[in-house]
Amino acid sequence: MKSYMAKANEVERKWYVIDAEGMVLGRLASEVASILRGKRKPIYTPHCDTGDYVIIINAEKVKLTGNKWDQKIHAYHTGYPGGRREVSYQQLRDKKPEMIIELAVRGMLPKSRLGRKMFKKLKVYKGANHPHEAQMPEAYKF
Repeated sequence: MKSYMAKANEVERKWYVIDAEGMVLGRLASEVASILRGKRKPIYTPHCDTGDYVIIINAEKVKLTGNKWDQKIHAYHTGYPGGRREVSYQQLRDKKPEMIIELAVRGMLPKSRLGRKMFKKLKVYKGANHPHEAQMPEAYKF
């Protein structure tokens, strides 16, 4: 018996909406990464993008456990000499709450062209509204 190998043009993609209100960041990110990769489907193929689209709303209401709001730091480099910057997650929540979820999910996807393609199927929004009603997304329950 031969193994089934999914092809990119044969994959049917669904749209899911996840409300991040009151959810712990790591648990949310691991579930979302699994959906984006397609691991919840029986046609999962490691070298093919079989995942679905995910819309996350209420990104500013996600929870971090312990003192991570003050102690956890996102470090990045501007590209200029001496351009290393550090931002606490408390500051990120005030300025760009979507970025907190995006960083967590991106870290759980493959570090390759395929992973970058999967990441483009993630849509994160600050409030409860999103512009993807035309795709008729389903509510995803954990």
